[in-house]
Amino acid sequence: MLKSVFNFLLFSSIYVALCAVMVIWHTNTVLGLDYPVRTYCSFVFAATICSYNFHWWLTPTTNEHSHRLIWGGRHRNLQLALGLLGLAGAAWFVWPLRMHWMALGVSIVLTALYTAPKLPHRPFLFLRKIAIAKTLFLALVWTYVTSVMPIWIAHHPLDANAWIFLLHRFFFTYASCILFDERDLESDKREGIRSLITFLPEHTRRNLYYACLIVAAGCAAMLYPFAPGILVSIMIVPVLLLAALTGTAKRNHSDYLYYFGLDGLVMLAPVLHLLWLWL
Repeated sequence: MLKSVFNFLLFSSIYVALCAVMVIWHTNTVLGLDYPVRTYCSFVFAATICSYNFHWWLTPTTNEHSHRLIWGGRHRNLQLALGLLGLAGAAWFVWPLRMHWMALGVSIVLTALYTAPKLPHRPFLFLRKIAIAKTLFLALVWTYVTSVMPIWIAHHPLDANAWIFLLHRFFFTYASCILFDERDLESDKREGIRSLITFLPEHTRRNLYYACLIVAAGCAAMLYPFAPGILVSIMIVPVLLLAALTGTAKRNHSDYLYYFGLDGLVMLAPVLHLLWLWL
């Protein structure tokens, strides 16, 4: 089947790393940030491949209906190799950014904490029982790496427009993460991973999800006139598409829909923004 969809994990890890780089470009362009962009994007690209592959390398193959887990179970050596390759690349590109050690250190600690509950040792197993805000934490990590850290490194002031942009980015990402957590609800329970989503009743989860989408769209609208009307519209489009795909995502738990479709919505605004600039 298209060579296991271009070697599923290899392609998906590069895909997510590309998403991160595109979102960083979008942040830089909207806020007008000035810093060593190429070096930072290279670091994030390599670090994303590293963390992504190690995270799934540590994930046991428990769900026989998941193409991702089936593929990962058959290619664990490739996962490990990609993780080590990403680690080497991240180490190479982090050195020129060493003067920003505090911002980088925070990102490394946050990323490690997200994957730590996958480790089969007592101190890390304990994290599964207290990781109530797993979904919230993932959205915060993504927002920090793709938006907060570029602002920090560029010494850009956290003015009202920057805060509004960060809130838009966070709430849109959080809404997407809620869909992923709802899909993984049963497997998380089996693995003993506790999250806010496992505790909330369905109607509360639904209200929280749509509230996040409304706030994300509202924050994008509030960026006008700081951002041109067309750019504001571009930022709202992925929010509307995610709302439109909600029913399909709840019925269809396909890895391809989630890891390529829903993940792809994260970089849709940057792609549309880039096309707008070219045209």
